[in-house]
Amino acid sequence: MRSNASTVEEYLAELPEERRKTVETVRQVILENLPEGYEEVMNWGMITYQVPLEVYPDTYNKKPLMYAALAAQKNHTAIYLTAIYMDEETRQQFETAYKATGKRYDAGKSCVRFRKLEDLPLELIGKSIASLSVSEFVERVKEARSVRKRRKS
Repeated sequence: MRSNASTVEEYLAELPEERRKTVETVRQVILENLPEGYEEVMNWGMITYQVPLEVYPDTYNKKPLMYAALAAQKNHTAIYLTAIYMDEETRQQFETAYKATGKRYDAGKSCVRFRKLEDLPLELIGKSIASLSVSEFVERVKEARSVRKRRKS
């Protein structure tokens, strides 16, 4: 369900009531834990939390770095946690902590999918969102880019 909404408010208004309540609840957790400096916008058809281009313009696609995103898909809701999936150790720690909550863990390459709000450990999501400042996230991106360049050489 890719949206053409240009604002978060438009996006939320498009959603059926039950899906909107779910997205609004997760969005509130994100906003309460989002480090200063990230911006909330509509990008890639979903609610996106990103590093403004004024802060870090040197991206491969000339678009802001996505830190996290939230989207209501056709059969589920997804939260994209770029920083969690940037390195294997952090991903494994997140997965272990998630599974320890007893909630169903359904993850893709860079997202966690859930059908009901009860399936998502909101406290863990909040901690994950709060885990990296803008400068720390940008440094990790630069490190990952540097490693990829060295591997290609």
